[in-house]
Amino acid sequence: MYDKKNLFAQIINKKLAANIVYEDDNVLAFHDIQPVAPVHIIVIPRKEYIDYSDFIAKATPEEVKNYFTKITEIVKKVGLANNDYRLVTNKGQSAGQSIFHFHFHIIGGRDIRGLAG
Repeated sequence: MYDKKNLFAQIINKKLAANIVYEDDNVLAFHDIQPVAPVHIIVIPRKEYIDYSDFIAKATPEEVKNYFTKITEIVKKVGLANNDYRLVTNKGQSAGQSIFHFHFHIIGGRDIRGLAG
């Protein structure tokens, strides 16, 4: 069950501040508060999805396409379009998911080959 009080829900509802990079009616992107690289952006849908599987099962095809299209636009906006970067999502606690609102990390700006991902 989705926790309406999770950290990302609070950011969406403006109860917690975030350093926002991009936002529209469907997607919100902001700087990670514990970055592992010079560029570390979190990209979340505004709707309540717990993880990747929940998103794929419940989102419309248009929402899925829009989400990934926005990631591409955000990559350009933060200056990574012509550089290497990593996209990461974790599904479940044992995989490293700590906030149970579906999200991707955009990580780049340096050589991250040795970074666990």
